[in-house]
Amino acid sequence: MVAIVDDDDLMRSALQGLLKSVGLPAQVFASAEEFLKSGQQKEVGCLVADIRMPGMSGLELQAKLNADRCKIPTIFITAHGDEKMRMQALRAGAVEFMAKPFDDEALLESVRAALEL
Repeated sequence: MVAIVDDDDLMRSALQGLLKSVGLPAQVFASAEEFLKSGQQKEVGCLVADIRMPGMSGLELQAKLNADRCKIPTIFITAHGDEKMRMQALRAGAVEFMAKPFDDEALLESVRAALEL
């Protein structure tokens, strides 16, 4: 299963629709906190997360999962990324860091690769 964590309703539903269109089950969460409360971390094969969200950021979520020894291949999507943020995410284990707007095919390729890890 792919977990999508983004505070933007339209982005969540667009990503869920994109993944469903190629047969990948996806569950959406409006915040990092909502994802953590769901208790579904163990069922998630890939996490697609926004970097900037109210409350816990995508990078803070990644740090929390790493601290909990919960290694989920993570793809970050952001409209506000910079090189420093990108390097921080990749050093902490992210598999991809994509700027919005991104190419749907490129995202699907990254998700498929992450699910095979």
